[in-house]
Amino acid sequence: MKSAPEPRPLRWLFLDLNSYFASVEQQLDPRLRGRPVAVVPMVSDATCAIAASHEAKKYGVKTGTNIGEARRMCPGLVLVAADHSRYVEFHERIKEEVEKHYPIEEVASIDEVALLLDSKRQSEEVALNLARRLKKGLRENIGECITCSIGIAPSRYLAKVASDIQKPDGLVVLKLEDMPGRISHWKLTDLFGIGRRMEPRLRAAGILTVEDLWNAPPEVLHQVWGGVGGDRFWHELHGGDLGEFATQSRSVGHSHVLAPELRKPPEAAIVARRLLFKAASRLRRQGFRAGAISLSVRTEDRGRGDAGLRLPKPVSDTFTLMHLLQDLWQVVMGQVRWARVKKVAVTLHDIVPISAPEQLELFPATDPLGRDDGQERVERYDKLSDIMDRLNQRYGRDSIALGFVPDQVKGFSGTKIAFTRIPDLEEFKE
Repeated sequence: MKSAPEPRPLRWLFLDLNSYFASVEQQLDPRLRGRPVAVVPMVSDATCAIAASHEAKKYGVKTGTNIGEARRMCPGLVLVAADHSRYVEFHERIKEEVEKHYPIEEVASIDEVALLLDSKRQSEEVALNLARRLKKGLRENIGECITCSIGIAPSRYLAKVASDIQKPDGLVVLKLEDMPGRISHWKLTDLFGIGRRMEPRLRAAGILTVEDLWNAPPEVLHQVWGGVGGDRFWHELHGGDLGEFATQSRSVGHSHVLAPELRKPPEAAIVARRLLFKAASRLRRQGFRAGAISLSVRTEDRGRGDAGLRLPKPVSDTFTLMHLLQDLWQVVMGQVRWARVKKVAVTLHDIVPISAPEQLELFPATDPLGRDDGQERVERYDKLSDIMDRLNQRYGRDSIALGFVPDQVKGFSGTKIAFTRIPDLEEFKE
């Protein structure tokens, strides 16, 4: 029998906002409070919930639940179309409130922040007092519907685990000596970092329970993960911290699931252009150029088309990128035989700082902007792109665009929040 692990200081506090999108909607609209709410990308039974309120979760409605099924599970379900700009605004206010009490070490996602506690705050009593002040501050200064579950533990990973033990509005201290017994009843997939693809690999290695996972040596997890990812997971699960390494994003892109009225190829092409317009604007605002572009479509009959182009030198202007997109659109639609498009994604890859070598002339002098020399054309493209960015920032997105943008496309084109990326507020105007 293995001896109990040695105690370690409580170094991390992890704050996880409960049912965040739905809670923001309930805070903004008192009529929604106490009612089962599902936040959706569009009000339709054909879509899925992207968030569910506490009340809806009691009926089994959760992120990813089909709305038609959710209505059967919960007849009184209220659907609310997502407004991602509101969620980012609340995110910024919540960060400000948290930092009134203690500095944030890491913003893990739109609804999660982690605090690295100094030696004065690593005792259980002091850490719990800080957690209670955070909860009180959110309730009083952000809104009564904005609740959170807080985990306190020796490592950031275990603090996140602790925040999942009691929901909603939980507060849990997870010490190393409490492991693995405190979560021994969990399924393997309840642990962050173990998905449906990893579970079969663990089972093939004889790891069937959380206790098996805890007792497995690091070399076994190294083999299961197929590399150092297993060593990292073992280390963090056992209370260690590896430190975070700053990484530069290598791509900028947007995708969208199309409403039925936008799925014919001509309308879907307009959506693809609008997504590129937005991605190019974001690329320039962040100070980058792109060395490659890719386009992906998925059809209603589950067909798939993918194409990409690598550029001789990086570019950032919308005009050049639109020319490339037109060529890619012909390729991918040929792959799917011009079927109705359900989803489209445009991505700019291999990004480099704007100060990198100048762009290369890609198109002949008969382009729509006239017969300038190559460098003059590049400068004109860049200036025009910058003007469009500034006009849309000042007067609202789609105030100026390339080509016709129908109202239904304008309606969808707002920024969305992804699990791995929180958009800037400026992005909602692009």
